[in-house]
Amino acid sequence: MDTIFQGLFDSTQTGTMGVTGFMIATLSALIIGIIIALVYSYKSRYTKSFIMTLIMLPAIVAVVIMMVNGNIGAGVAVAGAFSLVRFRSVPGTAKEIATIFLAMGAGLICGMGYIGYAFLFTIIMGLVMVVISATGIGGERKNDTERRLKITVPEDLNYSSAFEEVLDRFTSRHDLMKVKTTAMGSLYKLTYDLSMRDPSKEKELIDELRIRNGNLEIAIMRQGAETDAL
Repeated sequence: MDTIFQGLFDSTQTGTMGVTGFMIATLSALIIGIIIALVYSYKSRYTKSFIMTLIMLPAIVAVVIMMVNGNIGAGVAVAGAFSLVRFRSVPGTAKEIATIFLAMGAGLICGMGYIGYAFLFTIIMGLVMVVISATGIGGERKNDTERRLKITVPEDLNYSSAFEEVLDRFTSRHDLMKVKTTAMGSLYKLTYDLSMRDPSKEKELIDELRIRNGNLEIAIMRQGAETDAL
């Protein structure tokens, strides 16, 4: 117990990294990856490829750190570039990105040889994630009425007053947040933030709006559906 939180590769214990130390650090990183993947999958949507990434990433980072002889700067630069490849093509949520950094941090600690600290760090952060997921802190409110509405209209339509009567009937509050031109200026895209009087009447609202915008594209979504993506 006196040495559990000492570095595996500290000069007081071993002068160079041996096969035994390498295997201990790598296997520990894999176990930590499994723990992180299990914690992330609790009450979360996930894909098999992302879970596999979480399991393997700590071990990959640990090996990179060991191979650069503990040079944190070089190791983080290489491992960080690898970890961000996924998000070049697939949008990642804030939770996914935070979990990626958690896996990288635990792998970095393992690569430095501090196995005890790596497990302690993983357990603490894992408990925090489980508590947040179980208690619903920061979750959506029940009976949430806040929506984001996107309407496409032709350029000859006076959008400033075309939808006011409909929105007044179906919403308790509506604000025009953004106007954007598209299709070489022949169409406008309007973005509203609104609060529904009755969330079950979304279809009726859309049908009413379709009559006024020439049956062009309309999208309605919860306001949190876009804000959690980074």
